[in-house]
Amino acid sequence: MHLAAFMNAGPQGTVGWRHPEAGNGFLTTAHYAHIAKVLEAACFDLVFIPDAMAVPRSLGNSFEPAVKWGSGTPRLDPMPVITTMAAVTTHLGVAATISTGYQEPYNVARGLATLDHLTQGRAGWNVVTSFQDAEAQNFGQDKLPDRATRYRRAEEFLEVSTRLWDSWSDDVMIRDKATGVFGRPEEVEAVDHEGEFFKVQGPLSVPRPPQGYPVIIQAGASPAGRDFASRWADVIFCSHESLASAIDFYADIKQRAASFGRDPAQVKILPAATIVVGTDVRDAMAKHEAFADLVSVEAGLSRLAYHVNVDLTKYDLDGPLPSLEVVGVEGHYREVVEFAEREKLTVAEIGRWYGARTEGNMIGSARDIADTMEQWMKAGAADGFMIQATHVPGAFEDVAREVVPELQRRGLFRTSYEDGTLRDRLGLDRPARGEWRNRAASVVKA
Repeated sequence: MHLAAFMNAGPQGTVGWRHPEAGNGFLTTAHYAHIAKVLEAACFDLVFIPDAMAVPRSLGNSFEPAVKWGSGTPRLDPMPVITTMAAVTTHLGVAATISTGYQEPYNVARGLATLDHLTQGRAGWNVVTSFQDAEAQNFGQDKLPDRATRYRRAEEFLEVSTRLWDSWSDDVMIRDKATGVFGRPEEVEAVDHEGEFFKVQGPLSVPRPPQGYPVIIQAGASPAGRDFASRWADVIFCSHESLASAIDFYADIKQRAASFGRDPAQVKILPAATIVVGTDVRDAMAKHEAFADLVSVEAGLSRLAYHVNVDLTKYDLDGPLPSLEVVGVEGHYREVVEFAEREKLTVAEIGRWYGARTEGNMIGSARDIADTMEQWMKAGAADGFMIQATHVPGAFEDVAREVVPELQRRGLFRTSYEDGTLRDRLGLDRPARGEWRNRAASVVKA
């Protein structure tokens, strides 16, 4: 079983910052350093930080709700944050979200290659295409390009990035002090890429990363997103409202990966799991209900509007959620629809639920939670879990202290780190130089 930690570089969720045990140091290095040490002591594979490059304006076309309730803001730049976390650890993988919509391949490839070298192969990249019009409006656009255009750009972005990482062979550097020869120029090649979105000469100014390519993470839930993830991702982050939907998603992704010529075992699927640990189910449910009571309707709607990129104030709050054809994060929207239809919720009730929504709820004793994790693994729904925290650092401390030892007693999780890179610990092969050709070629086949 693989375990990753999902946490914000800012307040945790819409109400996580209000939790009585929540820390308030998200603007300090000590906050992130402490969490990194907790996760490494528990032998987690990696920590993963999401991001968006805007203060949300989705609710009422105003940033006021986001600021008032802490919904999607503030957000620190995740790259310095994960660098801080890497600096105080030895084995923990560190991954950040970087958008292909408002960055350039050369900058991203260079930064991640640098981080991978400085961490001896522990870097990861969560690839997103951006999902808010507010992000577009910070970069000279009125609204996001359509989904198809965003994914075409992302495909080309990944092709260029991987070609840049491959522009140096693993054997370039000689560093012969006697002759003065530093490297073999014949082992470095230009990229000379000219496509629909990018024109990049190359080569990269950083040697090939220790992992070949940093670990690629993706969370696409739409058909285009699933295809993109199946071609490029090493780790797929997802969330589900039921075991059945998780099993269907797992099977679909593995099949798509195989259809693109990849070994399905080289794509690790980590569903979200928000863990609330108690002495028993009653104790854990009381903790969860106390957390949910912190949510106001507007705070919850602010969070939901931020994720679906739709202004929900134009709908009747006392009526059902209408069908939305174009949304930001489709996976979140599908979960909301599934839950709201089952529970017959109004828009206002959805907002209150969503404000305290913790993806993949696992609530109970450590033994209960381990039972559920084991069930999902055996059912073919997961290769591990992306642990989300109701509050930090306390929720991660609970998992490390209570749940991880139970998983270790069952032989489901490591008791110490293996030598090697993040790829090695995830059971992923190091891409051969030129692997980008296979991934890029599969776009044409698709």
